Amino acid sequence: MAQTSIDFEIFQASLRDLIPVRKLEKQCFPVDSWPLLDMIGALSFPNIVRYKARIGDQIVGFIAGEVKGTTRTGWIATLCVHPEYRRKGIGEELLRLCEQEMQMPRIRLTVRESNQGAIKLYETHGYYKVNRWKNYYKGGEDGIVMEKIL
Repeated sequence: MAQTSIDFEIFQASLRDLIPVRKLEKQCFPVDSWPLLDMIGALSFPNIVRYKARIGDQIVGFIAGEVKGTTRTGWIATLCVHPEYRRKGIGEELLRLCEQEMQMPRIRLTVRESNQGAIKLYETHGYYKVNRWKNYYKGGEDGIVMEKIL
């Protein structure tokens, strides 16, 4: 739930957003930010749903979800909100829009076991833990696989 209300806008993201989205990823995930080629793919491949949240001209949030039609599963590949703007409803709205556009009956994601803020957000929105991937993240931390059935 958002603690305070702020004015932000959400738009579809594109390759034109590469530099600011990459900077945001590095701020949010200093150890696990995506390599350049992965980010280019997330911003350009046709089977990826992607949104950015802006306050003025600053991108403060980003989400990318992959539609895997053969398995009828959507995967939230990344969701990041600038640390100064967390718990204000941005992540919730990005997640809602991405889920809606993917139109998949099942959506999954992976989150660092130590990222309790993100886990709480996902649980609040109907995700539950379905698996643990040992040593998934850099540094050897486990990844928690979460799922939501729509």
